[in-house]
Amino acid sequence: MKEQSRYSKLRTITYMKVAFLVIALNIIFFPEFTDYTTQGNNRFTIYMNGNEVGVTDSVDSIFVYYREAKREIAIENNEMVLTEFPDITYTGEEVIAGTTDPEEIIIANMKTQLLAGEIESFSHSYSVKVNGTVVNVRSAQEVEQIFQDTIDTYDVDHAFDVAIVRDSSRELNVLTAEVTKTSPEEEENDWFPMAGAALVLEQFPDENDIQEVMSFDSFDYGITDMAFSEPIEVVEAYLPDNEIMDLQTARDLLTQEQETQQIYKVQSGDTLSEISLTVGLPLDDIIALNDDLENENSYIYVDQELLITVPEPELAVVWTETARFEEVYDLPIEYIYNDDWYTNQSETLRQPSAGYHEAVASITRNNLDEVEANVLYEVIGIEPVAKVVEIGTIIPPTYIKPISGGRLTSSFGYRNAPTAGASTYHKGVDWATPVGTPVGASSAGVVAKAGWASGYGYVVYINHPDGRQTRYGHLSSINVSVGDTVRQGQIIAYSGNTGRSTGPHLHFEILINGVQVNPLEYL
Repeated sequence: MKEQSRYSKLRTITYMKVAFLVIALNIIFFPEFTDYTTQGNNRFTIYMNGNEVGVTDSVDSIFVYYREAKREIAIENNEMVLTEFPDITYTGEEVIAGTTDPEEIIIANMKTQLLAGEIESFSHSYSVKVNGTVVNVRSAQEVEQIFQDTIDTYDVDHAFDVAIVRDSSRELNVLTAEVTKTSPEEEENDWFPMAGAALVLEQFPDENDIQEVMSFDSFDYGITDMAFSEPIEVVEAYLPDNEIMDLQTARDLLTQEQETQQIYKVQSGDTLSEISLTVGLPLDDIIALNDDLENENSYIYVDQELLITVPEPELAVVWTETARFEEVYDLPIEYIYNDDWYTNQSETLRQPSAGYHEAVASITRNNLDEVEANVLYEVIGIEPVAKVVEIGTIIPPTYIKPISGGRLTSSFGYRNAPTAGASTYHKGVDWATPVGTPVGASSAGVVAKAGWASGYGYVVYINHPDGRQTRYGHLSSINVSVGDTVRQGQIIAYSGNTGRSTGPHLHFEILINGVQVNPLEYL
């Protein structure tokens, strides 16, 4: 019995030694075996969208691995990748010993599952905004190239560079384009020996002598300043590839001329055809842009605002250049205003004579359009003489159609004689209208004739303050007498069919200096 007890005790000790050795070996050679615990599940199998991606010993590590998988995708692709939100699940079990997967294996499997559910990738890019135009390019270098190419169009000496810098005026992370000189000129300091104040003062001319010592060699010629005409905003962004432009397309959108709407204010003496020539826009386009204009004969008035389109780029370069030039030039016209004359009256009192000079000027341009020029120095070869013109200040009277309605049956100018003895050159216009239609004065004036005239039948002549005369013929009756002063639109007679006439109508004339002109050009 004692022997059996001793054997049993020896066997127990041997078993414990073996178990201890096995545990030690596991600790040394199999570190990924999970320690035995009695506190619940300690081994977790991870699934993403139903697919197994690995085994771990901690639930918390699942989401650490997931974040790392997304981060590595972003780094490897240099872009922002949108994926479907994955369905992440796991199952747990309690084990005494078991293996788990290495962290890098689990992360790699998660990346595979994420990329399988990719919806869209967004590339790192830059958005450039000028006025309301936005272009998107891939890199900061391309942004810089757009603006560098723009200034190089005018900066042929490459004296200026463009840098993309932080916009200090903005709180947000916004960039802008800044133009700087390639190599700023260093001021040269002239040092004089300390030989008394008199010696130093001799080095500087008196202010009164500056003009005398200045010459064409006193100036540094070339571009002195460059800047962009409009504020520029540049921001980093992540965008789909189909929204990112190539460099040439982006540059063209910003720098090529686009149709821009502007307001033109009508000036005294303007006509629609003259406005068309001034702004370089077809007359039909001006009429189409403005609802209150029906055709080329539509009435316009001083200070009326007309909508026009002007070709302008979104981005322009404002640059100032110091240049020397020789020029034959005229002085501006000098006007003498006469308050007794109409604005369509003028007389040249002195003829002009061109001058000649050599000059240095500071010229500021917007792209190629000159904005300002300041002469810094000049040598006059021939003194110019200005043209002197005397002009009137009184706005001349207007003329209106003398009847309401009526059908134009005979225009001004050559025609076939309507009846025997009638002229083949019509000196007015005819409107067919029933006998008794009221006839109004086309403009205010004084009645010069009211009665019968051969050919005209009953007729009224009115003299107007601007020297013109209007005539109204073939009347049935007359309401005014010679010497009467009439206002514009006042009824002076009624239409008829008297004199040499082919039917009821009104014959209307306008005379300037006693010669008939086409009335339709003055109504």
